[in-house]
Amino acid sequence: MKKILIVKLSSIGDVVHTLPSLKALRETFKKGEAIVDWLVEDRAKELLQAHPLLDRVIVVRRRGWLLSPLENIRIARWIASQGYDMVIDFQGLFKSGIWVMLSKGKRRIGFSNARELSYIFLNERLPSSSPERHAVDRYLDLARYAGGVVKDVEFPVVVEDGRKKRVVDILEREGIDPDGGFFVIVPRARWTTKMWSDERFAELSGLIFRRFGLRGVVVGSRSDREGLNGICRKDTGVVNLAGLLDLKELFYLMGLSGFALTVDSGPMHIAVAARTRVVCIFGPTSPVRTGPYGEGHMVIRKDLPCSPCFLKHCDDMRCMKEITVEDVMKAVEGMVEVRGKGAGYNYNPG
Repeated sequence: MKKILIVKLSSIGDVVHTLPSLKALRETFKKGEAIVDWLVEDRAKELLQAHPLLDRVIVVRRRGWLLSPLENIRIARWIASQGYDMVIDFQGLFKSGIWVMLSKGKRRIGFSNARELSYIFLNERLPSSSPERHAVDRYLDLARYAGGVVKDVEFPVVVEDGRKKRVVDILEREGIDPDGGFFVIVPRARWTTKMWSDERFAELSGLIFRRFGLRGVVVGSRSDREGLNGICRKDTGVVNLAGLLDLKELFYLMGLSGFALTVDSGPMHIAVAARTRVVCIFGPTSPVRTGPYGEGHMVIRKDLPCSPCFLKHCDDMRCMKEITVEDVMKAVEGMVEVRGKGAGYNYNPG
């Protein structure tokens, strides 16, 4: 039986981008006829656990070589003992390259221009892939090379009934119609340079509430919760669900919503995977590389000579500050008027 290991450790958005490649691999390497495992860091594991297309999810800690080296050594020995026929490095960083090397896989596949010299751990290198192509398409190149078949681009995520019920119960408790009578707000990102101001999110949410009667639902991490209360006021119609949902519950929430209003973040990609149309605000990063995949979405950015710069810190942040409430409201108006779903890529395991 052929054994395949996917190496995609992080982040949440990157894991989402790799899901279509998992689906493509399973078109050829069927469950029960081949083993497909996935090595992932703990922060993104929820999307993959109990996944019907995976045999095993191997979870390692972020910065595990520093924080828990003995645990990583134990996992590395176990991986090496599995005798993987193919190990595919979808990450292309030094940290993933180390795992690829330690796997002792017969075929170690990745791009010849993978970053941080991680390509030195490969024994099969695809030609350089342009970073100006979307990450989803670049990863699918790896899946095709490994023998996968791309029929339709789908993001396979399966949400259990208990999680679905919990999301609906939370919305109803907050007085929100679960049947698309709300939109999701994602104001936080890992980089401060990606974030728009909370004051503008609050002003915009109030405009949407008064004009369309749609209430906003703010999501984020538990540590974000208190800081997001400034957006959640009576005049904005917004409720705060930050820290209350796991990643699968967030996926289901996105699928119920009318649209998502977001900065460049992991939850933005979860929204796309859930077939939810996205209005996204971009500044230091490139929507060509990591914007919302597919059609039906709207990207707001300023065409400045310094953008995209891919900087995590900036004293200026013109690219975000020059985007006004009016700019984003125009995009929202177009989104609400269209109604219905965009060209999404949800997965139905049945």
